[in-house]
Amino acid sequence: MIYPLFRPLLFALDPETAHELTFAGLDLAVRSGAAHAFARQVPASPVSAMGLQFPNRVGVAAGLDKNAAHIDGLAALGFGFIECGTVTPRAQPGNPRPRLFRIPECEALVNRLGFNNDGVARFLANVARATWRGVLGVNIGKNFDTSNAHAADDYLACLRAVYVRASYVTVNVSSPNTKGLRDLQSEDALAGLVAALKAEQKRLADKHAKYTPIAVKIAPDLGPAAVDGVARVLARHRIDAVIATNTTLARDAIKGRTYADEAGGLSGRPLREQATAVVARVAKALDGALPVIGVGGIMNGADAKEKIDAGATLVQLYTGLVYRGPELVVECAEALASR
Repeated sequence: MIYPLFRPLLFALDPETAHELTFAGLDLAVRSGAAHAFARQVPASPVSAMGLQFPNRVGVAAGLDKNAAHIDGLAALGFGFIECGTVTPRAQPGNPRPRLFRIPECEALVNRLGFNNDGVARFLANVARATWRGVLGVNIGKNFDTSNAHAADDYLACLRAVYVRASYVTVNVSSPNTKGLRDLQSEDALAGLVAALKAEQKRLADKHAKYTPIAVKIAPDLGPAAVDGVARVLARHRIDAVIATNTTLARDAIKGRTYADEAGGLSGRPLREQATAVVARVAKALDGALPVIGVGGIMNGADAKEKIDAGATLVQLYTGLVYRGPELVVECAEALASR
């Protein structure tokens, strides 16, 4: 209940500055013990997916903690799983600022961050410092200056680096903020990439005596035929899960609003219906072959239920946290506790 008091102050700041300040406060609250003292109890609602056990269905979407620097803080909020990244083999600054924009009247964000991160070595050092030992997803991508012809090299390098520490690994081929990245979602390109990743997964599983599942994150802007094509590839290559969806390039829902014409991906409430439609389409196409993780526009418990009803097994939050704060985690977990 504290977050609504601080939100006006945070919203008076540049969004990235507010993001950093919020995490600094959360980390301080964890170190002092205040986070656990004031945190509401999240209902246990165990579910199995990808061969993993999740204490509840509500997770953190990638992008909130790109460098895995705030795992313990996020864990204190009661999430059933935490996905960090997107991380690339080499550190990169991302796109120039400003690159993150709020549209409060629509409960939306537009971002063109561009995989800004400190690189996989620093990422893993941060993971090693965390004390939390729950389900950790690691979202991996390619560096901006790596061509699509050599993209597999970057994904394979990240997979090898994070394999032992990750509970599961997500392959991000759907961000709109790295030039040409979404071309990797075409059926032929995706088939080549996931075939290479599955072969490496087998080698690493044999080497480490540990099977780390692989998920693929897809865009909401794929048409029905393209979604069906992605589903065929993922099922054929026995990928372990699909995450639907990333942010959208569509602007119809925010036309005429301030920042509507800024380049980047749109998230938040305007994405909800579009993301849910892709969840439903990919779940139908897969017909239970692998689980779906639903993300996009979840602003309350009813939105979380909508994703589950559409065919998702788990859900993830990001933009809703910016507008609702930690209370959203509890509300969604309570709404899904009996599903």
